[in-house]
Amino acid sequence: MPYIQVRGVAHYYEWIKESQPFKEKPIIVFVHGWGGSARYWESTAQALSDEFDCLLYDMRGFGRSRLPQITGDSAYEMEDYADDLAVLLDALALNRVYIKAHSMGASAATIFLNRYPERVERAILTCSGIFKYDEKAFGAFHKFGSYVVKFRPHWLLHIPFAPALFMARFLHRPLPLSVSKAFLEDFLIADYEAALGTMVRVVSKYAAEVMPQEFARLSVPTLLVAGEKDRIIPADLGRNAAQLSKNVKYLEIPQTAHFPMLEAPEVYLSQVREFLGVGVAAEI
Repeated sequence: MPYIQVRGVAHYYEWIKESQPFKEKPIIVFVHGWGGSARYWESTAQALSDEFDCLLYDMRGFGRSRLPQITGDSAYEMEDYADDLAVLLDALALNRVYIKAHSMGASAATIFLNRYPERVERAILTCSGIFKYDEKAFGAFHKFGSYVVKFRPHWLLHIPFAPALFMARFLHRPLPLSVSKAFLEDFLIADYEAALGTMVRVVSKYAAEVMPQEFARLSVPTLLVAGEKDRIIPADLGRNAAQLSKNVKYLEIPQTAHFPMLEAPEVYLSQVREFLGVGVAAEI
């Protein structure tokens, strides 16, 4: 498996390309969300590989990007993940790309877009938004979440109904068992400190204060996609975020939840292709 060193962490990455002689294609970089890995982007990347070379990678502490035993206190800030992406692009000699990010990865990508706007043509943020700070609710979420992260026995993979049960809260439409099982496996192997650290930072007073500013600053043409039935990041949070910048276009996909690209792939890909200008001129 291909790995590359990024700020002291060996990052797993892979290319999904469709060979087309004499055609130089633009590059899309896919960024996954909390507890997951690049694996769930593979079908979307395959569908776009006729027009784009697709780069997938696992963020530090997730999937196949294992953390060293000792990391700094700030290893799980979204700013750190944004800088990881910049260093990854440098290491692979990639100058200007498209960004396609999901959930927690979309938070890191938003910061990346503002820190490195000259490196991005267009961006697609899926299931992202801004939260209002609620000390009691956030505290309860962190407490419950810490239990969930701590109790992750690997034998869950051997229980037939466990993958579907695990994914139920994230979905409005069921996914094939093999896909749900891969999600559960990624969650079970995620580094404890990374899973806990990112959860606390993404849902925090700091994030509630900073992310609205980040969305308001966006200068890169961006499509923000929400799932109508999303219970993790409700659609209205995405709608509110999109309204902060004239450079953000909002799209809500009916009858989908936290993974619209997998629950309604035909609708999702159609809108994405239109935004990216595949075959047509795209203006925002």
